[in-house]
Amino acid sequence: MQALIVTGGSIEDAFALDFIKKNTCDFVIAADSGMEFFYRNGLVPDEIVGDFDSVKKEVLDFFKENNPDIEILKFQPEKDETDTELALRTAIEAGCEKIWLLGATGTRLDHVLGNIHLLGMAMERNCECIMVDRYNRIRMLNKGIRLKREEQYGDYVSLFPFTPEVKGLTLKGVKYPLQSYNLPCYHSLGVSNEISEDEAEISFEDGILLMVESKDKK
Repeated sequence: MQALIVTGGSIEDAFALDFIKKNTCDFVIAADSGMEFFYRNGLVPDEIVGDFDSVKKEVLDFFKENNPDIEILKFQPEKDETDTELALRTAIEAGCEKIWLLGATGTRLDHVLGNIHLLGMAMERNCECIMVDRYNRIRMLNKGIRLKREEQYGDYVSLFPFTPEVKGLTLKGVKYPLQSYNLPCYHSLGVSNEISEDEAEISFEDGILLMVESKDKK
C-alpha cells in the first residue's frame, strides 16, 4: 500500500497537484497545516493528524463540518513527536510500504532536518519513505540501488553518510566513479555527481546513505 503525506512546509501547488495526478496513492494524510493545501485546491484527505496549532481554524472547521468520513487524530501541543512524525507513524501502522512526503522541505531547517531523520525511522520499519519537492527527491538507503538516467530526478545525485562511515562504497555509471571506498562523515566528496551512462549503480558493504537527487532552479 502506498501513502501520501502532505505536511506544513513549503509546497508549490502546481507541482504538488501534478505529482498527485501521476502518483496514485491508497492512503492520503494531511499533517496539521498541510490540510491547507487540500482546502485551497478542493481536495479531501483520508485522515488529518496533528495538534492543529498552526492550521487556520476555518480550514479545520471546514473539514470537520463538510467531510464527516475523515478520521481526525488530534494530539496535545506538548508532545515528543512532530506532526509529520505522527502522520508517518500513522501510515506505517496502517500497513503502508511506500510513503511520499510533500511539504517536508522549506525555510524551517530544523523541521527539514527532522524530516530527513524520519526517513531513517521509516527505513528501520521496512517502509520506503521519500521526500519530494519541485527540485529535490530525498531518500535514505541501507542497501544498494540502481538509477536509470531516464528516470532520475534532475541532473545531480548526491550521497551523504548517515553513519560515521559508509564502507565499501562503489559507484558505477557516473561521472565520478568510486571503487570500494570508505566514505566518512563530515565530508563533501559525495556532492553533485552525475549519471553518465544509461544506468548508474550505487553499492556499499555497510552503513547508511542519504541520497539527494536534485535539479537547479530555472
